[in-house]
Amino acid sequence: MQFMEIIEILGYVGALIIGVVLGLIGGGGSILTVPILVYMFGVNPVLATAYSLFIVGLSALFGAIRNIQKKLVDFKTAIVFAIPAFIAVYSTRMYLVPAIPESLFFIGDFEVTKNIAIMAFFALIMLLASVSMIRDKKKTQEKPEEKISYNFPLIIVEGVVVGVITGIVGAGGGFLIIPALVLLAKLPMKKAVATSLLIISVKSLIGFLGDVQNYEIDWFFLGIFTALAAVGIFLGIWLNKYIDGEKLKKGFGWFLVVMGIFIFYNLLNE
Repeated sequence: MQFMEIIEILGYVGALIIGVVLGLIGGGGSILTVPILVYMFGVNPVLATAYSLFIVGLSALFGAIRNIQKKLVDFKTAIVFAIPAFIAVYSTRMYLVPAIPESLFFIGDFEVTKNIAIMAFFALIMLLASVSMIRDKKKTQEKPEEKISYNFPLIIVEGVVVGVITGIVGAGGGFLIIPALVLLAKLPMKKAVATSLLIISVKSLIGFLGDVQNYEIDWFFLGIFTALAAVGIFLGIWLNKYIDGEKLKKGFGWFLVVMGIFIFYNLLNE
């Protein structure tokens, strides 16, 4: 078996792991999608962010349906947040990303290309996500008696910001959405996590529609990768009965730190 074939098999195992992490801790796993697609399958970074939107969107949809059945989703907040978010992510994928020039600028003899800039921005987002997973969240525990209220202007602004970031890097943005729902909509933590999955699924899938018109999609490969991630989600949900998700979240956060540093190192040595 050749080295590249082994890497490809590991990539498909990575797809399964993405789903397992999503099923175990409710988010974060999707941020691995772009690095796996780029470094294990050789997918162009811009196309990888497009594929990631589809994979993340469908994966989050499975979790959202499960949470709807449990009546944990706050639909009013989801609608207020999701509308500006999916408009922003669709516009970003349809117009902003294609408009970015292939060559941006030079730092000495080092050329900063569109692909390098997107991967560098992605690594930065990955490091920010790791901080939110590592830090102690005891102070943000839900308060059942607190009345849910809505700061609509800030929720809309946050939706636009998250939509643009999602459009650029292809990640779900749960680490940005959940704090926003807790702080701006006063949602209890469990409802915030559940509602964020619905928002992520809607904006990611609608954002992907902006790519269908701009790129040639390998539907066969995308279907296999997404199916493995979906299987991983159900496996993660089952494992959640036996594994402490909070402890795993911190460990995964440190793993994201290593991955973010690796991406920066790899970009500087290309």
